[in-house]
Amino acid sequence: MASFDLEDLRRRMDGALEDLHKEFTGLRTGRAAISLLEPIIVEAYGAEMPMPQVGTVSAPEPRMLSVQVWDKGLVLSVEKAIRNANLGLNPIVDGQLVRVPIPELTEDRRKDMVKIAHKFSEEHRVAVRNVRRDGMDKLKADEKGGEISEDKHRELADAVQKLTDEKVGAVDEALAVKEQEIMQV
Repeated sequence: MASFDLEDLRRRMDGALEDLHKEFTGLRTGRAAISLLEPIIVEAYGAEMPMPQVGTVSAPEPRMLSVQVWDKGLVLSVEKAIRNANLGLNPIVDGQLVRVPIPELTEDRRKDMVKIAHKFSEEHRVAVRNVRRDGMDKLKADEKGGEISEDKHRELADAVQKLTDEKVGAVDEALAVKEQEIMQV
């Protein structure tokens, strides 16, 4: 049985795309969206936990987010995590509620966000290419081990390349959409 599995490669490449979309939700576009705070990791009880596991994140106003922290011992950890998330946000503590005003994005800040989006995209293009490389290595091993013919190797290698091109194109498309979203005034 051949160790090469095209569906496994597709699943792994789709995982890289999904991860990119999660990264993009953390990039601000000037509107309050709870997805902005969800990926933030909070130091809690000696462990790291995602924001939704320590409090309820909501958007009570168009330019305001709030986190209702369930354990008042974690309020300062939540505030610190938001401040250190490099999103340009300054949380305000009000008892067990952490208010996060969303400031207007300046032109410079928008350009910085686009650079960050490009960085995320490149990391995920590399991840897709690494999956491609793994697939190609398995094909070589299968051919060398006599499990597949040279022709079958070539045919499957073409399929892997086509899949890679498709997924890299999807990364580029997601970047273009996010870039436009960030730069809208």
